[in-house]
Amino acid sequence: MTALERKHGTGETPRSIGPKWPAMRYGLLSLATATALVFSIELIFRGDFSATLGFFLQPFKPGWTTIILFTLIMITLDALLGRIYQSLVIVAPLTLALAFIGHQKSLYLGDPLYPTDILFARQIVDLMPLLVRERPLTGLAMLIGIVGALALFVFAWRQWRRRIRVMTYKGRFARLAICLPLLAFFVSIMDYASFSWTRDRLQIIPMMWDQKENYNSNGFALAFALNVPMAHVSAPAGYSDKAISTIAKPQVAASVPAEKPDIILVMSESFWDPTQLPGVTIKPDPIPTVRSLRAGSVFSPEFGGMTANVEFEALTGFSNAFLPAGSIPYQQYVRAPIPSLATFLKSEGYEARAIHPGTNWFWNRTNVYKDFGFDDFKSEENLPPMQKRGPLASDASMTDEIIREGEETDQPFFFFAVSLQNHGPYEPNRYPDPTHAVQASTSQWSRDSLRSYTEGAADADRSLQRLIDWAKNRDRPTVIAFFGDHLPPLGPVYVETGFLKDNVAPRKEPADKMLLHHDTPLVVWSNKSGPVQDLGSISPAFLPYYLMKTAGITHPYYTGFLGDLKERYRIVDRNVLFDANGNATPDWARQKEIDPAIRDFRYIQYDMMFGKRRAGPDFFPETLNKLVAHTS
Repeated sequence: MTALERKHGTGETPRSIGPKWPAMRYGLLSLATATALVFSIELIFRGDFSATLGFFLQPFKPGWTTIILFTLIMITLDALLGRIYQSLVIVAPLTLALAFIGHQKSLYLGDPLYPTDILFARQIVDLMPLLVRERPLTGLAMLIGIVGALALFVFAWRQWRRRIRVMTYKGRFARLAICLPLLAFFVSIMDYASFSWTRDRLQIIPMMWDQKENYNSNGFALAFALNVPMAHVSAPAGYSDKAISTIAKPQVAASVPAEKPDIILVMSESFWDPTQLPGVTIKPDPIPTVRSLRAGSVFSPEFGGMTANVEFEALTGFSNAFLPAGSIPYQQYVRAPIPSLATFLKSEGYEARAIHPGTNWFWNRTNVYKDFGFDDFKSEENLPPMQKRGPLASDASMTDEIIREGEETDQPFFFFAVSLQNHGPYEPNRYPDPTHAVQASTSQWSRDSLRSYTEGAADADRSLQRLIDWAKNRDRPTVIAFFGDHLPPLGPVYVETGFLKDNVAPRKEPADKMLLHHDTPLVVWSNKSGPVQDLGSISPAFLPYYLMKTAGITHPYYTGFLGDLKERYRIVDRNVLFDANGNATPDWARQKEIDPAIRDFRYIQYDMMFGKRRAGPDFFPETLNKLVAHTS
């Protein structure tokens, strides 16, 4: 900046220079600054210089549109703040930090950063003590980085305010008059649910069905912005009151046996069979109980995390496949009562209770369980002191609590329990008394990390055996279902054993690979009829059907509609369908013609979650006069 600019500000210029030169110079410098910033954002997010350069060298990629957009944003903020280039002090740290977080999330969870992940911030903060205990140097580096960044921000802000004079009101108004309408236009074309001719000409193509390609093609900033509207879920094409009324009515009514069976559904954190890793030998067998009783597999819609999305399907019988990619229903969409297993069983005289030895606000569970119809939620805040195994509450303690509450409950009960012990990260020597030996051609760190995970999986298996032994001695009929929510985030272990090419599984891959990378063990057992067998691989949304069928319970939706649907499909995922014979249909949602069975599944879910609940009387009679209508 010249001395003349500092003296007069960019709204006033000396007569000898001419009235347009400072404004033109400011605009060009803003454009250059925005170019450097957007390039840095893409470089950090992609982690690959050649890929970043390629993104900008292609003239029809939206990288240059992003640069123009950032230029407008920074000029607008400068005008609002009253000093030129001061917006850079705000925009640069924020966007570069988001790009870094997005890169890390892609590495460890396989998904880019979404706007809705901001709702997950408190969960990350809650997990920080565990990270610090497991990786103290990493925790210290993060603390130093955060404190240093804040100090640098304050220093830069104060220096800028001290050294740069205030713009004239005339200059500020002129900038706002030009930039605000253009920004408003950009906002108007960012709704991915509606077609935009201008957006199409700019080569900004929303790929909400494939978020990895969405971010790769549109760039981090634009793809992030395209995901903002996912807070609103649009009605599926063809949805109407008439469409709901034409769905075939279920042929079964709600009924329970005269002697109501107790039902226990256990979702075990990251439970999986580690012996599936190629070239790995583990002795003794870490999961003998599950292996002997296994009914089949749950095809998890997630990998390495996002437990709440699996939980959502297992409790409601609805599917994440019909919600925007990257969304978390527990955080965004469950804002009013929604039918679930708890809703129905409670209407039949059951005590419905959720148990999780973690904090009650994690994944917004307190509010969600209330909307799902649970009578009570036992969490860290109101559970008896739980014995720890490693850094977290043990599976054995959670099993003790399930048994204790089961013995003290006179009414028939439905317990939904979510374990915590085997949550990552799996640092070496997590347990001081390992009972398993791991042999693998990997680094020592990976072998030790895998052994830590294996010990946790073995503890979960032993806890299941103890729960079954208890149920065997009961007079009351008891049904127990046990499954893993997703594969564990083992990271380098997968790469070094050759199980995966990267730390996480890709969202889209051949069908056999998807089954390998998403299937977790499933047990469905009854103390009256023994284990259920030969279920194959199923979506979590079909768990209510098999659970209630084993218990001898019928219901218009959970055994009626889902029962009919499972005759055609066993896995409903946003990227692939598997029919009853195991045949895969990838990218089904992009096809012009969608099977009416899947279409009706989507209609019912939308109607009960976001619509007028016209499907309630036929499919969820227990909800009549108990659910408020949605206003979305």
